[in-house]
Amino acid sequence: MSQVKIINKSPYPLPKYQSEHAAGLDLQAVLEEAVELAPLERILLKTGLFLALPPGTEAQVRPRSGLALKKGLSVLNSPGTIDADYRGEIGVILVNLSNEAVSIAPGERIAQLVLARYEAIDWQEVSDLDETDRGSGGFGSTGQ
Repeated sequence: MSQVKIINKSPYPLPKYQSEHAAGLDLQAVLEEAVELAPLERILLKTGLFLALPPGTEAQVRPRSGLALKKGLSVLNSPGTIDADYRGEIGVILVNLSNEAVSIAPGERIAQLVLARYEAIDWQEVSDLDETDRGSGGFGSTGQ
């Protein structure tokens, strides 16, 4: 388990896992009053949370499956990446992909946050690449 420093300026408790083996922590919308999103409208919602992630990690902001199914809401740049050196407030870009206006209430769980490790790239420029069975085949090229 990774230790992550957090400042919580929201009126809500810290995000928590909703089940024993959940990968994501739910993020809540910090709003004065409910907002309504028209079909295909997007909005940046603040969470009141500020993180200091360990080097070699990122926090991914992902949609919540229940909001996607029941309301047609998704995270627009999914997954959104929070870099380890970012210290600003976490925001969530929500989009309404449904055909109806959707209301978002103060404190509503709007997205989930997943901590992920990554490996930085050290480019090695070459003149050709090794051959594979797939080669340069694009989407659907494997016949599956």
